[in-house]
Amino acid sequence: MKKIYFLVTFLATFFTQAQIVNIPNSLFKAYLIGANTTNSRASIQIPNSYDGTVTSYNKIDTNSDGEIQVSEAILIKYLDLSSTFNDFSSIEGINSFSNLQFFNCELHALTSMDISGLTNLKWLKCRANLLTSLNISNLTNLTYLQCNGNPLTSLNINTLTNLKDLSCTNTQLTSLNISALTNLNSLNCSYNQLTNLDLSTLTNLKSLWCYNNQLTSLDVSNSPLLQNLECNDNLLTNLNVNGITTSMQYFKCNNNQLTNLNLSTINNIQYIYCDNNQLTNLDVSDFTFLYFNCSNNQLITLFLNNTGSSLTFNNNPNLAYVCVSENYISQVTSIVNDYGYSATCNVGSYCKFTPFGIYYTINGTNKIDVNNNGCDTIYPNLKYTITDGSITSNLISNNSGNYLIPVSAGTHTITPQLENPSYFTVFPTSASVTFPATPSPFVQNFCITPNGTHHDLEVVIIPLTPARPGFDATYKIKYKNKGNLSETATLVFNYNDSVLDFVSSTLAPNSQSTGSLSWNIGTITPSQNGEFIVTLNVNSPTETPAVNPGYVLNYSAVINGLNTDDTPIDNTFSLNQTVVNSFDPNDKTCLEGNTINPSMIGEYVHYKIRFENTGTFPAENIVVKDMIDTAKFDISTLQMTDASHACVTRISNPNKVEFIFENINLPFDDATNDGYVAFKIKTKNTLVVGSTISNLANIYFDYNFPIVTNTATSTFQVLQNDSFVFDNYFSVYPNPAKEVLNLKTKQDVTVYSLSIYSILGQQLQTITNPEQTIDVSNLKTGNYFIKIVTDKGISSSKFIKE
Repeated sequence: MKKIYFLVTFLATFFTQAQIVNIPNSLFKAYLIGANTTNSRASIQIPNSYDGTVTSYNKIDTNSDGEIQVSEAILIKYLDLSSTFNDFSSIEGINSFSNLQFFNCELHALTSMDISGLTNLKWLKCRANLLTSLNISNLTNLTYLQCNGNPLTSLNINTLTNLKDLSCTNTQLTSLNISALTNLNSLNCSYNQLTNLDLSTLTNLKSLWCYNNQLTSLDVSNSPLLQNLECNDNLLTNLNVNGITTSMQYFKCNNNQLTNLNLSTINNIQYIYCDNNQLTNLDVSDFTFLYFNCSNNQLITLFLNNTGSSLTFNNNPNLAYVCVSENYISQVTSIVNDYGYSATCNVGSYCKFTPFGIYYTINGTNKIDVNNNGCDTIYPNLKYTITDGSITSNLISNNSGNYLIPVSAGTHTITPQLENPSYFTVFPTSASVTFPATPSPFVQNFCITPNGTHHDLEVVIIPLTPARPGFDATYKIKYKNKGNLSETATLVFNYNDSVLDFVSSTLAPNSQSTGSLSWNIGTITPSQNGEFIVTLNVNSPTETPAVNPGYVLNYSAVINGLNTDDTPIDNTFSLNQTVVNSFDPNDKTCLEGNTINPSMIGEYVHYKIRFENTGTFPAENIVVKDMIDTAKFDISTLQMTDASHACVTRISNPNKVEFIFENINLPFDDATNDGYVAFKIKTKNTLVVGSTISNLANIYFDYNFPIVTNTATSTFQVLQNDSFVFDNYFSVYPNPAKEVLNLKTKQDVTVYSLSIYSILGQQLQTITNPEQTIDVSNLKTGNYFIKIVTDKGISSSKFIKE
């Protein structure tokens, strides 16, 4: 009995091992039998888990009997049918290869394919066949599927939850349900007829190609890891990429109907193609490009970072502003000129006030110890030097006592710079930080404590309105304790009572006399500012004395404490304001006037720059740019004295000063559309009598071309400031003159005396009751001044003696 049982078991095992796989298609069978170690058809090796490749190949027909036994088929893990030019119309028998993990049957003539037995399959390539359907729903181990190039009208793959890579391009799909494929990393469904694509569950998606479909909307906001997105050549009117937080390599959305594109959450993109849309505004200023193309849109504004290796934005006829980092302004300007947009398109860098691309922030608070009990009082408008070892710049914070400095990657050192560094000790003296090694923001507070005993008060007069004949004029009197001890002060404001009438003061004066107002200011703590506004009425041309345009109004303010001041020169301020009739609302004025006493060489001079929004919409940002002549001014001494709105001052390159009114939102109605900034700066002590200092500013309202102010010119000379504009009342000729200089009056004016001065201010000649001709024959060749005293006041003019 035992012998019979053994015989039955032996025969059953023998026939099982010897079972031959039925392969009706002779070409297919021959291909399998021809597999060997020298071609790449089959392998018993487990495919690489990343891409399904193997490193060695094997025979399938191991016993060389011209047949494929089941025992031989189940050994194969890798099978590639793509290495032949023969078209297999059938692969019947493939299910016997039940341990296959990689199967490639692309480039054949298969109309149907039953691979339901290949439940271990992980990689399936069946592209470029004639398949109209594909039933693989039970292949739940599948991670890679490539079925493109087939006339598929449907694809049921939602059970393949392990799938990571899907390519189904060039089919006839009109819909694609992939909501359950949450592990999908890569999806290529291009060249189909899809009208909708739901990607809301694909949180692991890294690459998406869906171009050349019929999509009108695409939302990839739930795919934060996306690195490649090509959705070009659709009908898109809406594209949501706000959830992407990684750095993208390729982004293509060209040839759609997009009017808006928000890329603000994406870290970086290397290639951007958004041409042939209907975009009107595009901000890609955070990205460093290798290639960028946004041509053939309706762009009005374009915010860039740098140009990379290729930048194209032609055929945007409405383009008005291109913003780019400052290093690339000249390069982009050249492109704008080549496109023929130079007359209508401005190129600048004021679309943002942080470094372009990835940046980090340093911020903190400045406080002063005013009573030896700790730093608890804010210190406004503190100046800082910022250096990264190669580039140094300065920043003056606003009056809140807080500062914020945006920087690029690298090591940065921030050092507070006080106007009088010997008065105080700053702790810490500086701070260094390295980004991105240090988390951003980096917070560094500075504490300022008194050092020694220093009494130092300052006063300045800032005209808030132009002075016009017959109208009120307003003036801000601003005072400050620059010392390190509290002071009790009095302040006196003087004006010409014969041509000005006191109207009001926001701080009631303690005493008033002819042409003089006085206040008891009280106690002023270190770094404390104070201000009030005085309103005066200017005489009209019909009053006596008459005031006409060109008349110069002279004011002075004096502040005194109870102690001797360390720097008494700034305890007194003189304002010389020229009366005007009409005026440019965007201008620059030297508050000392057009003539400055030579004793002020090397000292502070004061400027005010006014701006006015004359547009039809609020100005969101305003920048006043001033290029300082460093041959005549010491830019390291520049200090803010006042501003109409919150303002940060930036100094760089090395003579560029930018007063930045970010988010000012200046209205356009006439009552509230004005603003200004005032500052002081020391002249070089190398200037001499007769030296002229000139300065102008460029005012940028949002993205418009800059408004260029007048040039404010002042001369250091001993002659006092003119009471009126000489050329409005007189002309002198010939100029240059050899023997005789003629003086001709233009208006009704009485001349009392005339004096001639050298360029050094030496009085050379005085003529009382002068005639219309002046003998200058005895003068040496050179430059001279005429000073004339009239019933209108005093004025002067320059002439040349040949």
